Amino acid sequence: MKDTILFVLQCIAFVVALVFIVIDNMHFFQLNSYKPVTQRNWLKKNKNRKIIIPVCFAILSLAAQLLFGLGFIPVTILAVSSFPKKAKKPLVYTPRVNRMLTTCSVISVLPVCLISVFDDSLMYATAVQAFYLAISPVLVLIANLINKPLEKHINNGYIKDAKRILAACPDLKIIGITGSYGKTSVKYYLHTLLQAKYNVLMTPESYNTPMGVVKTIRGSLKATDEIFICEMGARWVGDIKELCDIVHPQHGVITSVGPQHLESFGSLDNVKKTKFELADSLGNEGYLFLNGNDENIKDYGCKRPYISYTVEGDGDYNASNIAVNSKGTTFTVTTKDGESEDFSTRLIGRHNVLNIVGAIAIAHTFGVPLKMLRGQVRKLEGVPHRLALTHANGVTIIDDAYNSNPSGSKAALEALALFEGYKIIVTPGMVELGDKQFELNKQFGKYMADVCDYVVLVGERQAPPMLEGLKEAGYGEDKIFVASTIQQALTHVYALNAKGEEKIILLENDLPDNY
Repeated sequence: MKDTILFVLQCIAFVVALVFIVIDNMHFFQLNSYKPVTQRNWLKKNKNRKIIIPVCFAILSLAAQLLFGLGFIPVTILAVSSFPKKAKKPLVYTPRVNRMLTTCSVISVLPVCLISVFDDSLMYATAVQAFYLAISPVLVLIANLINKPLEKHINNGYIKDAKRILAACPDLKIIGITGSYGKTSVKYYLHTLLQAKYNVLMTPESYNTPMGVVKTIRGSLKATDEIFICEMGARWVGDIKELCDIVHPQHGVITSVGPQHLESFGSLDNVKKTKFELADSLGNEGYLFLNGNDENIKDYGCKRPYISYTVEGDGDYNASNIAVNSKGTTFTVTTKDGESEDFSTRLIGRHNVLNIVGAIAIAHTFGVPLKMLRGQVRKLEGVPHRLALTHANGVTIIDDAYNSNPSGSKAALEALALFEGYKIIVTPGMVELGDKQFELNKQFGKYMADVCDYVVLVGERQAPPMLEGLKEAGYGEDKIFVASTIQQALTHVYALNAKGEEKIILLENDLPDNY
């Protein structure tokens, strides 16, 4: 009777622990874009928490069972400690996730249960369960490998259906937008500007992967749509070509090329090559729009004809006479043909002017008069989490939480400098910058020192390079706080004494749970 009770307790504890561990790893696999290489690298970086702990508890379970007959105790402790924690971006139980969880169940729980039923040795069952706990961090990767042919078949079916829908719209103009940064902003702005004349569909939010684009086409494209604006994201060489092979854009926009996702791209040259996969896919009659202020774009030496847009430069569409304050921006756009028009927007910052000029260049080329675009530009609203302004309880928050990069972080600090008040930055720094990550974050710290009255860094692991930059800039240690979480950071900021000034808080980047 005693052995039966211990056996049941151990099986329950094992199943609970394994379920919690698998769900946790599935969550991070989703955050890592279902990329096995990225997941493996993430596991290596977090091996103490994600690999060593389950292995140690598996060994403890065996030892406890062998010595005392109490193998369920370590497993129970592991189950309790593995209870899912609240996530910034919770696991979404998509059909793919559900299929993978089913596979994980079949390859783990079912065999263990069968062995436990047909073998009355508690020690033997403990050994089998310990084995599965030890390999639990990679069960998701094993399930992904098993499911790969099925997922490929399903995805190919969705892609084929999306292509069929696009083929049924022969007059639809498709504009592909890519870039290391700025692509989502240009997409939103262009959508508003083109609506002055056309029925327009854009990929929502940050839907810029093959399945995100396919989902938009299958679920949202209507026969009355005249233009489809397709955002195209990339982390690996070939990602843009894959998207172009699905939607076949006639026109393209490259907003920037910079040192982003270098861990997966490997080099800046690979980033350039990947972004220009969009240009390579366009037909001879299509328009290509390039950011003429971007040195990496200029250095690439694009061979096909293109239309450039610039801020205080010599582009085919150029913005000048820029006046920026905390309430908005005014500027003048001059075309290559000498046509000129004044614009005003509630958005702040020179980088926003550049993105707006890009959208103006495209919309004007597509036949929307500059005068008509004036009213559309006034309607523009900030893209969520990209220098979006909010005011509450006497505090101004500049929300630039989405995916900081070297250019964007500097632009955000330039925007913060425009405000009158007690300027505070809350940031975990920048990631996915490869071997340049330390140096670029150190430079970020120096930029902070020039603008901010107070600095809050989030995450002890991320903080050192920024701290070094602040120190080299002579920034006072009494004006720096390192928080463990964003919640702790904000609590600290709201409690700060701003010496009678209004607090201006810049939220620069908010890393997902996999960081």
